[in-house]
Amino acid sequence: MDLAKTLKSPRLNGWPLFWLIAGPTSLVMIVGTLRTASWDGPAVSSMIQLSVRFSVPWLFLAFAASSLQVLYPGPAALWVSRNRKYFGLCFAAGMAWQGFFILWLVTVYSDYYINEVYALRDAIEGVVGYAFLAAMTVTSFMPVRKRMTPKAWKLLHKSGIYFLWAYAASTYWWALYYYQNPVPLDYVYYWAGFVAAALRIAAWTRKRNKKERKAKPHGESRPALKLLGFAIIGAAVVFAALAKSWYPIAEELLYGYSFTRWPELYLPYWPFEPYFALFIIAAAGFLIAKARA
Repeated sequence: MDLAKTLKSPRLNGWPLFWLIAGPTSLVMIVGTLRTASWDGPAVSSMIQLSVRFSVPWLFLAFAASSLQVLYPGPAALWVSRNRKYFGLCFAAGMAWQGFFILWLVTVYSDYYINEVYALRDAIEGVVGYAFLAAMTVTSFMPVRKRMTPKAWKLLHKSGIYFLWAYAASTYWWALYYYQNPVPLDYVYYWAGFVAAALRIAAWTRKRNKKERKAKPHGESRPALKLLGFAIIGAAVVFAALAKSWYPIAEELLYGYSFTRWPELYLPYWPFEPYFALFIIAAAGFLIAKARA
């Protein structure tokens, strides 16, 4: 079978691809709603969780699309890049279901929401995330997009997808390393988000390497620096996998000061524990990119 020809099929591109994904997702949400025998706060919360699980893979795929094109050029990467907008819209469709269930929870089971779910910083993260998602969805269509400058459009979508990725990635990091009952799918989603971000770092490193070679065509390669960078990346992956052992120490060191009171209450993702390993990988990528004298 010719993969390139298959991936060019009209049924696997554009709006047909969107409906191929969003249609079954909506069907599952409707069936799940109708089959629940007795509704209460936990039941609606379970539907919120289910809608997220159906949505997040498309966010991660959209987030990694441009990086795949840089790192693994070919028919599959081209197909993902070509349909990045529609993967993003599939994520938006799934999150619309989540928004519906959240409104249901807040309005009908408000006592359960306030006592069991509500946290101010989580609410801020959610509101900002939905604001980004709504703006990105509306500006994905040409009648609105053409009213924006290319720079403003790029800034909105780049900022938005990083914020939304950070929200999803942190959700599954907390599920694994803070709560006591992770399920196997939590591991899959956490590492999928981790890999998506690592691919972006790798793509930036490759592009930076090309710029360095072009700027310094006669420069001497520094393999020791490159080797150090790859060693740091390996250590960062291990560090990420062992988060359950170091998270309590980090929490003790980073929380509870007078000057951190404000970010603890209001700043999304503070103090960024879910991303520590990726910060280290980004620093290693910078080293690898500069491994040219």
